[in-house]
Amino acid sequence: MRKIISNTTPILSLLKINKLSLLEDLYGKIIIPTAVYQEIEKGKEKPYYLDLKLIDWIEIREIRNPGSKDYFLDLDEGEAEVLILAKEQNADLIIMDEIMGRRIAKQFNLTVTGTIGVLLKTKEKGFVNAIKELLTELQERGTWLNSKLISKALELANEE
Repeated sequence: MRKIISNTTPILSLLKINKLSLLEDLYGKIIIPTAVYQEIEKGKEKPYYLDLKLIDWIEIREIRNPGSKDYFLDLDEGEAEVLILAKEQNADLIIMDEIMGRRIAKQFNLTVTGTIGVLLKTKEKGFVNAIKELLTELQERGTWLNSKLISKALELANEE
């Protein structure tokens, strides 16, 4: 089974539009580090909050060497733990939106996608018919998306 590790932002984005199950559709199971779980727990008052411990296809894992977070000064705890866990677990894919974290992931030769990449893959696999309305809904719910990135995603999805 492939090892997929997600950061906080993609999970929150999918929760906002009630599409978290797309991760299960695509990957079967995902792994999140403890710091990502804790970041999501800080938003318990949000209307879209879900306790990820109650979802059987999400596994929460501790990193083996917490001291290694000290080497990631430009990242928050969740991003740092995603990268550390991805290396420890020899992950097949990480799901992360933050630019700095993605740059470091690529330096570590990790395969990276983000929320929009997940949405594109779900369309490609037939789990959703279109992504345009999902991207619009994300923006309406407070997620900032680069207009050039949206245009490119819609082009790739043949929804221009």
